[in-house]
Amino acid sequence: MIQETNRAAPAIRAEALSKCYHLYGRPADRLKQLLWRGRRRYYTEFWALRDVDFELQRGGVLGVIGRNGAGKSTLLQLVSGTLTPTAGRVERSGRIAALLELGAGFNPEFTGRENVFLNAATLGLSRREIRDTLEDIIDFSGIREFIDQPVKTYSSGMFVRLAFSVATAVKPDVLIVDEALAVGDGAFARKSFDRILELRDGGTAILFCSHALYQVEALCSEALWLEHGRVAARGRAADVTAAYRESLEGGEAAAASHSTVAVDAPARIAGITLRVNGEPLAPEGRVRSRQDTLSVGVSFIANAALPAPSLAVSFSTTDGRMVCGVGNVNDGQPALMDAEGKGRIEVAFRELPLLKGRYRVNVVLACERALHVYESVDGVATIEVMQSDLEQGLAHLPHVWNRAAGLPAQAGAPG
Repeated sequence: MIQETNRAAPAIRAEALSKCYHLYGRPADRLKQLLWRGRRRYYTEFWALRDVDFELQRGGVLGVIGRNGAGKSTLLQLVSGTLTPTAGRVERSGRIAALLELGAGFNPEFTGRENVFLNAATLGLSRREIRDTLEDIIDFSGIREFIDQPVKTYSSGMFVRLAFSVATAVKPDVLIVDEALAVGDGAFARKSFDRILELRDGGTAILFCSHALYQVEALCSEALWLEHGRVAARGRAADVTAAYRESLEGGEAAAASHSTVAVDAPARIAGITLRVNGEPLAPEGRVRSRQDTLSVGVSFIANAALPAPSLAVSFSTTDGRMVCGVGNVNDGQPALMDAEGKGRIEVAFRELPLLKGRYRVNVVLACERALHVYESVDGVATIEVMQSDLEQGLAHLPHVWNRAAGLPAQAGAPG
């Protein structure tokens, strides 16, 4: 059952939300099921979602993560109202805008302008309100020269630009986003994230589904991890994404934590250098644990009209498990660039604390907030960390031993 409520909070409440599909082995089984009117069963049940509970307050951002087929899209469709739950209920407050499928609700024969009026009307805007916001919508989409062309001639990127522009221009109380920003080019993706942050700060509740875990961790206050249609974990975004990464195996983990290079990104990596104690990293890539300093420098070229991009450097095992990573945004060290948009930033790992083993060095260039990835390079180099002692694990933990803790003073012992 779907209920609409005008209560101030929460914006969304789901209780035991479930969705079951009937799977038929043959087309004829559907007819048999209809004729027998439930007295016999010619189908098997598939529960895409089972007993999901959560609340989302106004101004909150809840990230939804999980493997393909985990039930993420089903959950978002149930919340948006395009699917009816088999059991449980979802309560929603205020105007809801959903970006679930590219071009959903668009008439391919209508022009972009006509589809703006159509979509905005379905979101509850009057014709006068649509006229008042029309120019802003067109400007934000960046497709003014095509706005009077049939949308069947649009590319997928143009679809998402226009759909996102309409959905966010109506200032919804709840915004639902399902990987819709992945097809946008770098400049538009940056604008879209800025718009999402503005809506969040203005009190819009946002349900955000993405395979890019760095986006979920940076944008969302909480995360919901779905596994086989059930809630595997829910809590702080950093905690849930960390648990999800740990559950992934090898290459799947690496693929989940990196996105593809953005098209027409506002910044690009121009060069990467690695040095050990000031000298170029040798071909064999050997570094002495807790003795050598490893430096990673990245040169970039960016749009000089935008803030300087951010840099993150991480280490992972050769089978794709993340060990650790650092970012200049997190450390409060913004990058600098000249009037032409050229810049370089370097991070030094003094007395590298990794223990013996082989590690991959990864580099990510992102926007100044570290929300949208412009370019990522997985495996810039593979280093072999050499170790002379017997300390075990992946990294050295700084520590101090106190051998006299809790022992009584002994006669004759030095004071």
